Amino acid sequence: MTAVRATVPFTAFEQIKAAREIIQHEAEALQSLSQSIPVEFAQAVQLISQCRGSIIVTGIGKAGWIAQKISATLASTGNRSHYLHPSEAMHGDLGRIGSDDLMLILSNSGETAEVLQLLPALEKLQVPIVAVVGKNRCSLARASTVALAYGETPEACPLGLAPSTSTAIMLALGDALALVASRSKGFQATDFARLHPGGNLGQRLSRVDDVMRPVADCRVADDEDTVRQIYVRFQGPKRRSGAILLTDEMGVLSGIFTDSDLARLLECGQDAQLDQPVYDVMTHDPITVSSGTKTPLAVEKLALHNISELPVVDGQGRPLGIIDITDVVALLPRT
Repeated sequence: MTAVRATVPFTAFEQIKAAREIIQHEAEALQSLSQSIPVEFAQAVQLISQCRGSIIVTGIGKAGWIAQKISATLASTGNRSHYLHPSEAMHGDLGRIGSDDLMLILSNSGETAEVLQLLPALEKLQVPIVAVVGKNRCSLARASTVALAYGETPEACPLGLAPSTSTAIMLALGDALALVASRSKGFQATDFARLHPGGNLGQRLSRVDDVMRPVADCRVADDEDTVRQIYVRFQGPKRRSGAILLTDEMGVLSGIFTDSDLARLLECGQDAQLDQPVYDVMTHDPITVSSGTKTPLAVEKLALHNISELPVVDGQGRPLGIIDITDVVALLPRT
């Protein structure tokens, strides 16, 4: 039976005080780093920006977890990148490395055995190396094309052992490398949107053409057709949107008729209107949004006018699709 370790008396006040000291310790280290960026930083950015292959990031232990995050940041900001586990590399994964690639290696000591064993193979492959290390006088720094030495720094861990301040510095330097390289390559919000198509973030960066229901999936009818003709004709999947786009003889959007409009006709006993041209009961000159408009602006229109469907039109006013509120509800402003 495993013995239960006795807990050390540690009040809530003392815990908060200790947490504040740890965060303050790391914050001071980052502030110091910001005032003393290694002079080789610009050279490292140039190597990353000019890399024609992938930025392969590696490290072991806690540095390995930081390496994975930095690789993800590089990938999301316009640089092909993936993480390589140094031990797995020695068992076949060296095949992931090509002559056009760049290695970004993280190691606080610069003497980590699993990392150093990669160096002879990387030398044979003639792959440039950017090292993020604690000091210049280490094996990894000497073998690197560029070494970013941030200096020896005490860990925030009360025992001075667990990687904490050093990993915070590695992460900050890695983020700086990725974001400065991205800026130097002219990476724009449109590029960011292309790499982040999913979720709330993707929608915020997208344009209406990316999120609308295309006209092929919409109910589009001639404004001279009767309401009954239109509803009989459009049965099936296209009923998913609650609106019908009406066009004139030139194909230009002239109005919109929704399922709510149909319900009002029936509730008011105006059944006879079902066999009259929809032109008589549709909403004329509906609110629209132009192709190329950013999605958040379209969402603002939906909220401002309290509508559920917003037609997307081209430069001639012809319908291209429709923004349905159910597709962008996560972007609606909170009240």
